[in-house]
Amino acid sequence: MLEMSIFWLRVATVFYSIGVLHTILHVLGREKNLFQPARICVLIAAVLHLVAIVDRSIRVGHLPAANFYETLSLCGVLVALVFLFIDWRYRFSSLGVILFPLAFLMTAIAATEAPVTPFADARVRNALLLVHVLTILAGYVALLLTAAASIFYLAQERQLKRKSQGGLLHRLPPLGTLDELMTRSMAFGFVFLTAGMVVGSAWAFIETGTGWLGDAKIAISIFTWAFCLVMVFLRTIAGWRGRKAAVMAVGVLGCLALTWVAHAGLLGAIAR
Repeated sequence: MLEMSIFWLRVATVFYSIGVLHTILHVLGREKNLFQPARICVLIAAVLHLVAIVDRSIRVGHLPAANFYETLSLCGVLVALVFLFIDWRYRFSSLGVILFPLAFLMTAIAATEAPVTPFADARVRNALLLVHVLTILAGYVALLLTAAASIFYLAQERQLKRKSQGGLLHRLPPLGTLDELMTRSMAFGFVFLTAGMVVGSAWAFIETGTGWLGDAKIAISIFTWAFCLVMVFLRTIAGWRGRKAAVMAVGVLGCLALTWVAHAGLLGAIAR
């Protein structure tokens, strides 16, 4: 029978996901008063998360911090509580853009400690994997466009500073247009990358249990996603524009290339 602590963690993950939805809509510029419902859901999630920790503490007789999952669970609830305190004390709601996804990711991974029933139908397994691959590829394409626009931005900025004319660069769009292209493509890239990670993590958990967490490819993917999340936060909240944002986008491209190499054989798994 499923431990009650794991059950409450999984319910908390569902509520945390509303915070992730808020982040996604904020990045896309389509957020319409979702923050208040998201904050309430994160508060409910934090309470359920604490219930899970207390339940496990009673069962094991000490603070549950003895393994990777328990430690990650504690980190997740601390992230949520830190946000709730800062928002209550300083009204810094924008911090949720980066902290909501972190709390969700940590709690979701912590909730995978107990296995679930494997796929009953290979078609469902393959379809879920295909959705993961397609969303990740869409995210890569969008972030590749972000990096390309960033490179052109840096090149055009350098040309303007040198007051040089001629060549192909004078045919490029204005810096403002390139900056807007970076913003939009970055937003869609982050959304697809996040969706792909969620679907892929669910597939891997059902398929292999917790074995996927020890894979170096997974660590590289999470690092790339986290780097992208930082870029989104700095651009949408901290106001990074122009050269700073362009340099960071090129750095994200490097992480994407490393992740692509690490997962080069994933498509072959669909046929198995």
